[in-house]
Amino acid sequence: MDTKVNDHEARTELSELLQRVMNGEQIIISKSGMPVAILSPFETTPETRVPGNDAGKVRIPVKTITYSG
Repeated sequence: MDTKVNDHEARTELSELLQRVMNGEQIIISKSGMPVAILSPFETTPETRVPGNDAGKVRIPVKTITYSG
């Protein structure tokens, strides 16, 4: 369910509103009765890693260490 708040309430209760957004709620912020912004959860999907995708692009130099003793 969407919650509607005015700009003053959004400024004074931002931490609480962000917590509610993190719990999945959507917040609509209005100014002078007109909606101007939406706070909603940021959803990311991790990219699927493809092994060998950078094959041939990365070179690791080999350093030879010699000991005298």
